[in-house]
Amino acid sequence: MSPIADMLIRIKNAQATGAGRVEVPFSKSKFTIANILKSTGYLESVERTAKKDKKTEHDYLELGLRYVEGTPAIDGIRIMSRPSRHLYVKSSDIRPVRSGHGIALFSTSQGIMTSADARKQKLGGEILFEIW
Repeated sequence: MSPIADMLIRIKNAQATGAGRVEVPFSKSKFTIANILKSTGYLESVERTAKKDKKTEHDYLELGLRYVEGTPAIDGIRIMSRPSRHLYVKSSDIRPVRSGHGIALFSTSQGIMTSADARKQKLGGEILFEIW
């Protein structure tokens, strides 16, 4: 399973139970994605923490989940690229998600960015997921 897909599923499941925070193992790409989700209003906070487990120390991301009037800020997630199937999109073929009510995240040559940023910079790349 993809680590990014695992992070998204953990977020979705935690919001379904009404949890306020969720922990995810740390990686640079997950940290970048979490910060993008925070800046677009889908997450409340992103913190990097370390936990000691017996003799080793592991880094985690502690994500604060956002709720709007008691309902989760995230209505749905569609994972587009998987380890078995990578989807690449040209900049001219990038379309709005849910008539502009959602975002898509792309992995481009300039890093991970939203579909709007990729379209502005005329960059195509691998579409990771859509969120609304």
